[in-house]
Amino acid sequence: MKIHEKYMMRCIELAKNGLGTTYPNPMVGSVIVHNDTIIGEGWHRKAGEPHAEVLAVQSVSDKSKLKEATLYVSLEPCSHYGKTPPCADLIIEHKIPQVIIGSTDVNPQVAGRGIKRLIEAGCDVTVGVLSESCDALNKRFITFHTRKRPYIILKWAQSVDHFIAPTKTVRSADKKPVWITNTFSRQRVHQLRAQEQAILVGTQTVLDDHPSLTTRDWDGPSPLRVVIDRSLKVPNSASVFDTAAPTLVITEQHKEGTTTNTFETIDFSRSVPKQICESLHAKEIQSVIIEGGTRTLQSFIDENLWDEALVFTGNCTFDEGVKAPVLSVEEASEEQIKNDRLQIFKNKNS
Repeated sequence: MKIHEKYMMRCIELAKNGLGTTYPNPMVGSVIVHNDTIIGEGWHRKAGEPHAEVLAVQSVSDKSKLKEATLYVSLEPCSHYGKTPPCADLIIEHKIPQVIIGSTDVNPQVAGRGIKRLIEAGCDVTVGVLSESCDALNKRFITFHTRKRPYIILKWAQSVDHFIAPTKTVRSADKKPVWITNTFSRQRVHQLRAQEQAILVGTQTVLDDHPSLTTRDWDGPSPLRVVIDRSLKVPNSASVFDTAAPTLVITEQHKEGTTTNTFETIDFSRSVPKQICESLHAKEIQSVIIEGGTRTLQSFIDENLWDEALVFTGNCTFDEGVKAPVLSVEEASEEQIKNDRLQIFKNKNS
């Protein structure tokens, strides 16, 4: 591995520590190298807190070495004042002579200005080291700024014979949820919830399954709960209306909200998925899990409004019931979770 790639890989590893906590900012990692030795490291932890480059500089015990060091960073240093000062200015202030950057920032507030600032100050700047990996790291951030919508993850569990639920007769027999997957797969889903900003379901899923849609089996925040409820059929007593997390209801009916629950009207004669994407983008939501029933999931598939699909197949059969969504795409990857199978699909045409 080339020396620059070696240190950029370390930047990416550090940046991943911020998954789920940096919104609306991107994940960024930085290392400072002197005489082929890392003397400083940092990653962005939370919006409003110091950026990766700042923490990396702060971690260097002997600041005099910075004048002979190389700073690696997975994303272009910022050049504007936000909640924190520009990182480009900090690099210039410490006279760090060489800066290696993974990918440029798509945020219009930066978009090459940080690189330009460094070059004008005399820094030796290299851009594009492991750029594809650095872009993949911030797929949510990039999708939000370039496509003007959240990064969309479809998720469902299905039986071996491709049903997402048995018949209503079976489901209503004991009033208990019918689990398709094992506890380890369910823990994986809660990890996903902790990493993404919103989770969306349809009316029938709420009425049938009584979900809370919160993060319980993993450490982390609960996402914004989004419920499509055209005619406001979901009762106020539903778990999605508790105070464990905020809830946004997409409806065509007017209703006053509460401290944690808001209601937004849309035109159901137009594309519902597109309007939801517009609404979430306006609220600065960079990612959403579509976890609703087949009808909801299929509506996003049919409009080609999705980026990833996580399909869990449990070790069970139903023979009849609610058919799983139809996704016509080649499989990207697969893993085994005990006796469950997880397939991860990527939409190359989104």
